[in-house]
Amino acid sequence: MVELLGYEVADELREATMALYTTAAEIAASRGIIIADTKFEFGRRAEPTHEGIILGDEVLTPDSSRFWPAAQWEVGKATPSFDKQYLRDWLRSDASGWDHAGIQAPPELPEEIVAATRQRYLDAFEMLTGANPEL
Repeated sequence: MVELLGYEVADELREATMALYTTAAEIAASRGIIIADTKFEFGRRAEPTHEGIILGDEVLTPDSSRFWPAAQWEVGKATPSFDKQYLRDWLRSDASGWDHAGIQAPPELPEEIVAATRQRYLDAFEMLTGANPEL
């Protein structure tokens, strides 16, 4: 990245990434969630009057991050998550009947898989914000 963007921009991106992640990880940890991984996408404005790096796309959501319940995390063991991994696991299972290595379109999602995935997102939201999204 340094070769592509130069040292100054690469350092600015590293600093922004670490500040965002550190703050988010501390907040999440205080609410019982481990942010196991995440991604940040940065860009620059096209207008010459606006300089600097901007944060683009979603950040710190169950679609862009892997959230684990801290109380269930154990070294060397698979950890349940509040993200789309549950849906991915179902799609790759025999239960889905989908040959994901082939050209076949993915199957329609059963309501119980949709509901369980949705509930994981809602659980993460409630733990992180303290708000009940159903109200």
